[in-house]
This record gives sequence, structure tokens and C-alpha cells, in this order.
Amino acid sequence: MAKPITKEGYDNVKSKIAELKAEFETLPEIIAEAREKGDLKENAEYHAARERQGLLQAQISKLESDLAGCEIIDPSKLDKETVTFGKRVKVKDKNTGAVSEYKIVGELEADISKNQITIITPIAKGLLTKKVGDTVTIKVPAGDKVLEILEIGL
Repeated sequence: MAKPITKEGYDNVKSKIAELKAEFETLPEIIAEAREKGDLKENAEYHAARERQGLLQAQISKLESDLAGCEIIDPSKLDKETVTFGKRVKVKDKNTGAVSEYKIVGELEADISKNQITIITPIAKGLLTKKVGDTVTIKVPAGDKVLEILEIGL
């Protein structure tokens, strides 16, 4: 089954792959220069560049493989009244009174520093299909979270 991703997330991963490939293309020259400096057994610059080359190739391959298994979903074409993939959801924690906003995204684009949570998290699963005004109780590692949905948007 294809994993969901937003168009923005897809474009971001494509950009990341392009950046990694650009860096990867500079490494053969760096390796050649390091090789010219002599004994490869004790040439830290050479070994570091070769190691970086391997790491970059692995990262590029993984991202390309992950992206190939994704399906771009347009949240604007989904039900506007309920919490669905790609939507921003503003919630109020009924226990603490804290208001938070989350965007429910695919695994490749999740970034908690941007309040983007993956669709497979307990919070996202608990919010899916709910509407403004609904209150849900979600089991999280720290205990039960009781959230009231205040807003749903793109």
C-alpha cells in the first residue's frame, strides 16, 4: 500500500535528494585530491571522503526508495468538515488548557519542530475523522490526552 504524502512534502524530499546528489558529485574530485597526498593507509581526508560518499549514496537510495512508495494526496479534495490527511488541526488540551496546532502528514515529511505529525501517531489517529467541537481521548505514553477540536484547515 502506498504511503500518503502531500505535494509540499514530496517537493521537499525531491529537493533534499537533489542537494545530496550535488554533494555526492563533488566527492570524486575531493577523493582524487586526497589520494594524491600520498599513503592511503594514513590519509584521514581520503577515508573521510570515501565514508561520506558511502553515507550519501545510502541516504539518496533510501529517500528515492521511500519516495517511490508514496502517493501524493491533495488535502483540498478531502472532506473539509473532518480531520483528514494533510489538514491543520487546532486543539485544546482539556486537562491543561493548552492550545496546540498540528498538521497531519506522511512519514517522510513529519517534523515536530513544525508541528507536523505523521498520520501513524496516536494523536493523529485519534483526531482523524473528527469534527470541530468534538472531544477525543487519546492514549499517549504520558497517559490520556483529552483534546477538543477547535479548528480544521489546510
